[in-house]
Amino acid sequence: MNLYENYFKSLMDFVLALIAFVVLFPIFIVEFIVLFFSNHGKPFFFQTRPGKNEIPFKIIKFKTMNDKKDKNGEFLSFEKRVTKSGAFFRKYSLDEIPQLINVLKGDMSLIGPRPLLPNYIPLYNDHQKQRHLIKPGITGWAQVNGRNAISWKQKFDLDVWYVHNISLILDLKILILTLKKVLIKEGINNTDDNNMPPFTGNN
Repeated sequence: MNLYENYFKSLMDFVLALIAFVVLFPIFIVEFIVLFFSNHGKPFFFQTRPGKNEIPFKIIKFKTMNDKKDKNGEFLSFEKRVTKSGAFFRKYSLDEIPQLINVLKGDMSLIGPRPLLPNYIPLYNDHQKQRHLIKPGITGWAQVNGRNAISWKQKFDLDVWYVHNISLILDLKILILTLKKVLIKEGINNTDDNNMPPFTGNN
């Protein structure tokens, strides 16, 4: 633990998230209206994710995918479920805006390992479990270093490296790289690893 991580990171998270939410609020309202009608009155997507120390919380996102299932009751593939409006919002990472509310509530940080599915927890080895020593983030070191173009092992290694190297300079670097990727639409249309194969363990 360092001074920045202990005292200033949470304060910076709150201040920057509040500013970002105020600035993006007009877009938030437009998205809310569009998705309210396209998703039959359900503009938001809530899902339980593990937070710091694996404590569960409800992540908030805009709902960009429908709930269509196959004859066996399994959800259809990502490509068949994402809606037209949802695809547009995902293209520019606008579906992530509600997660600023998670940051303001203290469930998440702006920067940290992405919160994945709870059923992955028993599959992590001791090294990978360290990604839960800190709050999960909207963006992170893995997201600006390959995102879905890298393997799960590489992604988790980057997450754990970040956990042990948190600093103000590193967080500012990640924020700048994230904004750059959003602006040039580089590797940002597959949020939350939807088109990656499920993590099944390390064997």
